[in-house]
Amino acid sequence: MKDRFTEQAREAVNLAGEAALELAHNYIGTEHILIGLIRSEGVASRILEAGGVEEDRILELVSQLIAPESNVKLSETENFTPRARSIVTNSIKEAARFKAEQVGTEHILIALLKESDCIAVRLLNTIGINVPKLYYDTLSAIGVDANSAQNDFDPPKAKKGKSNTATLDQYSRDMTALARDGQLDPVVGREDEISRVIQILSRRTKNNPCLIGE
Repeated sequence: MKDRFTEQAREAVNLAGEAALELAHNYIGTEHILIGLIRSEGVASRILEAGGVEEDRILELVSQLIAPESNVKLSETENFTPRARSIVTNSIKEAARFKAEQVGTEHILIALLKESDCIAVRLLNTIGINVPKLYYDTLSAIGVDANSAQNDFDPPKAKKGKSNTATLDQYSRDMTALARDGQLDPVVGREDEISRVIQILSRRTKNNPCLIGE
């Protein structure tokens, strides 16, 4: 990582870990990476500040949504959630895509913003940040024509070919497949809801739970 990442990018990742400790979380998630990018010195920090992203507001939301000392089970050798780890990995691909010699904070931010269903992006949406604009502003800041990336935020198109569940495929996600591939973040503070869903699914009849809200 030392060779591939700039000093500012390494600092952002380290600050993400520090943010997790401050919040008493025993894992590093996308929300902590966002905080690390805000606190670091680099392109991402300037873009986020110009875009109206305030650290205090993000910290307030994280504190409200995620309880400290939560029982999140992770590998003993890896503190990153699968989604956070994916963002760090994808930042390397983004740097290669733009022919950069090293991964900068801007590449981490690009990878994070493209992970549209992660907690960090949900937080940005909650405080009214225009995520696509933030993405295009980041591209412009590193000298990339934003028009060339207009399709990056287009909704996924239905897969071609015959399918018995075409509508379902287009408007839903296979969470079992996502869990199998390690793409789901740990669920925190939803023990009662999960227990109730398991109860309903275990019924012989009337076993269709409906989850409404966040």
